[in-house]
Amino acid sequence: MKAKTGNFFIHSSSGKSQMKPKITAIIPLGEKRSIEILETIKRQYEKISFIIEKGPNHCLNLNRGVKKAKTEILAFVNGHTLLPRDWSKKVRIFFEKHPEIDIVGGPQLTPENASYFEKISGYALGSRFGSGEASTRYSGKKLILNADETMLTSANLVCRKHVLKLVKFDETLYPGGDPKFISDAKKKGFKIAYSPEIIAYNKRRTNIKDFFIQNFNYGKVRPKKEPFLETLKHPFFIIPSLFILYLILLIPLMILSKFFIFPAIIYVCLSIIFSVYEGTKNKDPLTIFTLPIIFLAIHLSYGAGFLYGMIKK
Repeated sequence: MKAKTGNFFIHSSSGKSQMKPKITAIIPLGEKRSIEILETIKRQYEKISFIIEKGPNHCLNLNRGVKKAKTEILAFVNGHTLLPRDWSKKVRIFFEKHPEIDIVGGPQLTPENASYFEKISGYALGSRFGSGEASTRYSGKKLILNADETMLTSANLVCRKHVLKLVKFDETLYPGGDPKFISDAKKKGFKIAYSPEIIAYNKRRTNIKDFFIQNFNYGKVRPKKEPFLETLKHPFFIIPSLFILYLILLIPLMILSKFFIFPAIIYVCLSIIFSVYEGTKNKDPLTIFTLPIIFLAIHLSYGAGFLYGMIKK
């Protein structure tokens, strides 16, 4: 399907028109998906070109967009992503300040007008207990000049164009093409950073069923993305599947010894502690009752997906 390309001449806050755009935003759009990002692109203080690529294959859409882009900086965002007005300015400033960096990304936060379920799922994703190392993708606060795939996603990712000449998105993987892209770029020697200043707002799943399916799919594709020994370098990806196996075997184990109940007790205690912490941090006391359910949904769905992916592989 032919891509739709837009080019907006945006005026800066000083009233002076901007020069030719230095950034092209590539927006992959799946079938029956709405697009909400364009209004926030139009409102950028500094002009951005954009390319919309439609089709069922997310990574194919990204690769096709790359071929059509003319600028030296390419950004990857989702159709339902919302960008702050100074997003493009922050990107430009970052690359000017860090000319050695080839790829940079930032946190994808929950929009302020999100539903309650979207907000609490955002709290869970941004929690170390909920997402482990990957929580940086949703709540990172520190500049990291040696970032990796656990910190970045293609919902808010910016690359210098020369990177795309050597690294492509794997069109056989979804969802999981963006972590592999970042891993492949790192193996090629490109320098990757995480900047808490480059913020985007990304819509969450609106109900527990869709949220469960989303995390199941993330887990399912992990064994396909890389060999098991490679996954062991980030053991938090494996822990949810071990937790499921533990729950399955819990009753037989308790016949051997009642001490096997202690990991479950520890899990419940940690879930409550982190729920209280997140509720306090986000000024939402109800999370003590809701977040344990979301935490459990993340761990069970991702773990089940990982086990399914391993068996299928």
